[in-house]
Amino acid sequence: MDDKRRLILDQALALVDEHGLGAMSMRAVAERVGLTSMALYPYVGGKDALLDGLVDLLHLELGTEYGDDPGDIDWRQRLRALGRAVRALSRAHPGAYPLLLNRRSAGASASWLTAALRGCLHDAGVPGEQVPRLTRMICAFLLGYTVGEVTGGLPSDEAAHHDDAAAEFDADLDDLVRLVEVTVSGT
Repeated sequence: MDDKRRLILDQALALVDEHGLGAMSMRAVAERVGLTSMALYPYVGGKDALLDGLVDLLHLELGTEYGDDPGDIDWRQRLRALGRAVRALSRAHPGAYPLLLNRRSAGASASWLTAALRGCLHDAGVPGEQVPRLTRMICAFLLGYTVGEVTGGLPSDEAAHHDDAAAEFDADLDDLVRLVEVTVSGT
């Protein structure tokens, strides 16, 4: 990613983190980077392209949060780590995070989550014809659950605390691991 484009996207994400998605405009981003609105266009296109760029940036951050995907780590640990990385990203950028469900990214980084999930499933021994379906299901759970958490769209237990929510999410990740194990065993 070009340095100037990255600076613009970083500042747009910071703006959304501070003031919400509704506050992001070409003008507001331009002011943060010391340019005119028109000077942004060669780097990020219009507002739609800027939003797509934010999705790219979120996927890049997800890859960084997740870290390396070494083949010597058990697929179960990798799947849990991936889920936790998705949740951490949602909490780091709650204003921009719903874009992962609301927009398609224009860049190659958008396929990062899908590729990471497919790698886990492949290493688990999931039959090839079942990998796309399970990938979609797990991706839908991870993104849907975490978007629901940051937007307040999930039913909540009023007495639940942050630690309880993390434990519940970890239990859900364990359920996903069991789902994959059952798929592999065929029972």
